Amino acid sequence: MSDHSPGRVRRLLRTLDHAAFHKVAARSWPGAERALPRLSHSANHGLLWFGVAAGMWAVGGTRERRAAVRGVASLALASATVNTLGKGAVRRTRPVLDAVPVIRHLPRQPVTSSFPSGHAASAVAFTVGAALESRRWGAAIAPVAASVAFSRVYTGVHYPSDVLAGAGLGAGAAFAVRGLVPSRSQLPPPARPRADAPALPDGEGLFVVVNPSSGAQPQLADPVRQLKIALPRAEVIIYEPDAGPLPQVIAEAARDAARCGGVLGVCGGDGTVNAAVVPALEYGVPLMVLPGGTFNHFAADLGTESVTEACAAVARGTAVRVDVGRVSPILAPHSPARAEAEPVYFLNTFSLGSYPDLVRLREHWSPKIGGPAATLLAVGRVLRTTEPLRAVVNGRRRAMWLLFAGNGAYRNVGIAPVRRHDLADGLLDVRIAHGGHFARTRLLATALAGGLARTRLYASAHSRHLVVTDLPEGTHMAYDGEVRDAPAALRVDKLLEALTVYRPVEERPALDR
Repeated sequence: MSDHSPGRVRRLLRTLDHAAFHKVAARSWPGAERALPRLSHSANHGLLWFGVAAGMWAVGGTRERRAAVRGVASLALASATVNTLGKGAVRRTRPVLDAVPVIRHLPRQPVTSSFPSGHAASAVAFTVGAALESRRWGAAIAPVAASVAFSRVYTGVHYPSDVLAGAGLGAGAAFAVRGLVPSRSQLPPPARPRADAPALPDGEGLFVVVNPSSGAQPQLADPVRQLKIALPRAEVIIYEPDAGPLPQVIAEAARDAARCGGVLGVCGGDGTVNAAVVPALEYGVPLMVLPGGTFNHFAADLGTESVTEACAAVARGTAVRVDVGRVSPILAPHSPARAEAEPVYFLNTFSLGSYPDLVRLREHWSPKIGGPAATLLAVGRVLRTTEPLRAVVNGRRRAMWLLFAGNGAYRNVGIAPVRRHDLADGLLDVRIAHGGHFARTRLLATALAGGLARTRLYASAHSRHLVVTDLPEGTHMAYDGEVRDAPAALRVDKLLEALTVYRPVEERPALDR
C-alpha cells in the first residue's frame, strides 16, 4: 500500500459524504419541508427529550420512570462529551446552504463545529438509555430520534458523517452510564426462598382490593381492565371510602379468600400494600401485589413492575417468602394500655426524625398544590425548622436528624437507599444521620462529595433488632409512607419469611435458596 493511501481514503470518504449531503438536499418529501425543521428546532438544548422524559414519568410506572432518568443521564453525558471534547478536537466548517431550499433553513444557523452532531448524539443517547430500561419506550421514541438526526442533514446544518459520529457518541454515552449504574436487567435476580402458592389460571379464588385514591399517576392502560382480561374469574373490589376503613375492607377480602383456599390481592401504592400485611398474616393467605401507586417500592423490589407480570405469577403459582418488619411498643409490665398496644408492620422502611415530618407536611399540602410542589415545600420547611430528635438507641443516647430502618439490606446510589437484593435476609438496614453543629449542611456536602461512608455524621449497620427509648412526647414515626404518633419506647425487629407473595418468573437462572 502506498504512502498516499490514507489520504486517498479520506478524500473518498469526504467525496461520498458531500455526495450524500447534496443528494438529500435535492430530494423533497411531502410534509417534511416544514415538519423536519420544526422538529430539529424543538430538540435544541435537549428540550424535546426533557419533555419526553417528563411524559414518561407522568404516564408510566416504575420501569418507565427509571427509563426516563437513564435517558436524561445518558443525554447529559453525551452532550458534555460532544461540547467539551468532540467539537473542540475536530473543527469542521458547516455545509454551504446554497443547495438546500430556503424553506428548510433553520431560524438561526449554528456557528459551532459541524463535527460531531450534538443533536444526533442527544437523540441517540436518550433513546438508547431509555431502551436499556424499557424496550417498549425505546422502540416508541426511536423513530423520533431518527427523524431528529436526519433533520440535521435535511436542514443543511450537518454532513451525514457528522450525524453518524454523533449517533455513535450518543450510544456510547448510554452504555457508559449503564456501566456506572447497571440497569435492572443486568443485576442478578433477587435471592429469596421459593414458596408454595396456589396457581389460579383464570383467577378463581382471587379477591383483589383496588384503591383508586392511592396516589397513582395516570396509566397507559386501566389496571382493572388488564386484571379482568388476564384473570377473568377474579373478584375485584373497588374501594370506596363509604365502605369503611381500607384495612377493614382488605380484611374482609382476606377472610373470603381464606374460606375458599384462595389468594388476597391489592392494587395501590405502598400504603395500600402495607394495609394488606396484617390480614394476610392473620388469615394465612398468599398476597398478590399489583403496582398501582406513585412509586411502588415493594412491588419493584419484588420484581413485579406491571399488572401483566403480577397476573402471570398468580396464573402459574410462582411465589416467594418475604420478611415483615415489626415495630412493637415497649410498655411497663402493668401498664393499663399494654393489652391495647398492637405492633405495626412494614414491608419497606421505618423511620423517625425529619422524614415523618416531611411526609406529614407533604400530605397536608398535597391536596392543595399537588404532590411535587408539596414535596419541595415540605423539604424546605423541614430543612429550616426541624430540630434533632434526641432519644436512646440500643442503650446509647443520640441526637439525630433521621433514623432509618429498612426491611432488608438496601443498595445505594449516593446517599439514597434504592433497591434490595433480598427480601428475606433476616436483616434490618439501620442508618442514622446524627445531629450537631451545622450537621445538616455538613452531611449534605459530604454526601454530594461522595464521602458519606467516611463521616462521623452518618452511621449505618445491619442488625436483627433495634430498641429506641426516651422518645419525646409528640414524636412521629413513618412506616411505608404512613405516619402516626410514636410510643415513648419501641422495638424494631422482623418476622422472618412470614409472608408469601407472588412474583414473576425470572428470565435468568434464579439464585433462590
